[in-house]
Amino acid sequence: MLLLLLLLPVCWAVEVKRPRGVSLTNHHFYDESKPFTCLDGSATISFDQVNDDYCDCKDGSDEPGTAACPNGSFHCTNTGYKPLYIPSRWVNDGVCDCCDGTDEYNSGTVCENTCKEKGRKERETLQQMAEVTREGFRLKKILIEDWKKAREEKQKKLLELQDGKKSLEDQVEMLRTVKEEAEKPEKEAKDQHRKLWEEQQAASKAQREQELAADAFQELDDDMDGAVSVTELQTHPELDTDGDGALSEGEAQALLGGDAQTDAAAFYDRVWAAIRDKYRSEALPTEPPAPSTPELMEPEEEQPPVPLPPTEDEEDEEDEEEEEEEEEEDTQGQGEQPKEAPPPLVPPQAASPSEEDTMPPYDEQTQAFINAAQEARSKFEEAERSLREMEESIRNLEQEISFDFGPDGEFAYLYSQCYELATNEYVYRLCPFKLVSQKPKLGGSPTNLGTWGSWAGPEHDKFSAMKYDQGTGCWQGPNRSTTVRLLCGKETAVTSTTEPSRCEYLMELTTPAACPEPPPEPPADGDHDEL
Repeated sequence: MLLLLLLLPVCWAVEVKRPRGVSLTNHHFYDESKPFTCLDGSATISFDQVNDDYCDCKDGSDEPGTAACPNGSFHCTNTGYKPLYIPSRWVNDGVCDCCDGTDEYNSGTVCENTCKEKGRKERETLQQMAEVTREGFRLKKILIEDWKKAREEKQKKLLELQDGKKSLEDQVEMLRTVKEEAEKPEKEAKDQHRKLWEEQQAASKAQREQELAADAFQELDDDMDGAVSVTELQTHPELDTDGDGALSEGEAQALLGGDAQTDAAAFYDRVWAAIRDKYRSEALPTEPPAPSTPELMEPEEEQPPVPLPPTEDEEDEEDEEEEEEEEEEDTQGQGEQPKEAPPPLVPPQAASPSEEDTMPPYDEQTQAFINAAQEARSKFEEAERSLREMEESIRNLEQEISFDFGPDGEFAYLYSQCYELATNEYVYRLCPFKLVSQKPKLGGSPTNLGTWGSWAGPEHDKFSAMKYDQGTGCWQGPNRSTTVRLLCGKETAVTSTTEPSRCEYLMELTTPAACPEPPPEPPADGDHDEL
């Protein structure tokens, strides 16, 4: 369409007698030998009333060369350039509207005829556009051929993958069976290993409980008569049950199951479980679970270092006031703390149960089962991963092969490309058939301006525009969307981006794929007066 004007047959201007302001196409309506009938048929007047500066016709057709009718039209011949219609009211208004100046024939304004210069520039522009179209169409034919070859290769690759998929599926199922068979003895061996360890743990725990109960029984049996009485139990007020800080006779007897005393066997079976969590051993005053004051009373008599902690506090206060030279005393004071406070040294003992809670390494046979099962799992997982990748490749190929890339696949080369346009504030990115995004130039997250929707050109030119929708939602507004206009060009580039409406973007992309087939070049007949 852009080349139509350039490529129309050109001819020398032929002078046809007609009233001023009438075009060649309408001159037959103005026969001076006949009365003139208004073009809208509203009236018939004598021909001498045409261009008499009085409006007789409702449509203003009797005054094409004057400004008498406000709704009339004046035809600029513009020889050497493009003819033009202007409103009749512009005639003789002192402004040169026609490039040949014919609209100012009686205003006193001298208009320079610029039609030839405008025609020359127009022809140059059209010639440049024609060159772009010719070169673009040449590239378009190459793109079409490239897609035909690529499509054949992709179809061949698809068939190969589809054939290989069946073989790989069979391999995955075979490896699945091998894996499951290898996991059966592995599970049995691991379960047996755990069962033995748990049984050992339970036996070890029961033995420890018996030892703790036996130690407690011996501590409580002050008179060593082989029984723990109510009185002996009352020596441990921490066993108080009503919260008054003392273990009454009734409370002690209740703990003993209502008896006045209990032997070792009954103590373990009935009493120990009730007092275990509260009981404080007299022999282990520094046990970390519950350091109690009553249990520390006896060691205090044997250990003079007990008053050291306040001495250390006093030394610390003095050290803060003294110079740095006396820091050695502080170090010595700190060195004495582990001797006086064994609890920090207890963690190694606590680490022992933690080691016991850790299941021992598997025996050689069990480990062999595990290794065999792991190898089977690895092979199965590798084959399964390969199958997933193959299925993904098949889906991608099927989608690309079936995609609508234009009448001859000329737009297919855009499928795996992205193009950017930088403005003062943003960088716009178009990935054809995928999405459009906008990212601030100074940093920040990109905003989705729409994902591929469909071709959106008019019915007669469907592939002239793309629609991308369902982008990031605007604040209290719709989701962003973008229309991409495809223009003929020798290179593929985003040339402009605008936002004509809120959250609706318009982008222009030049591409050889949008170039139409140009008409044959006209013969070079030299210069002409008009196009």
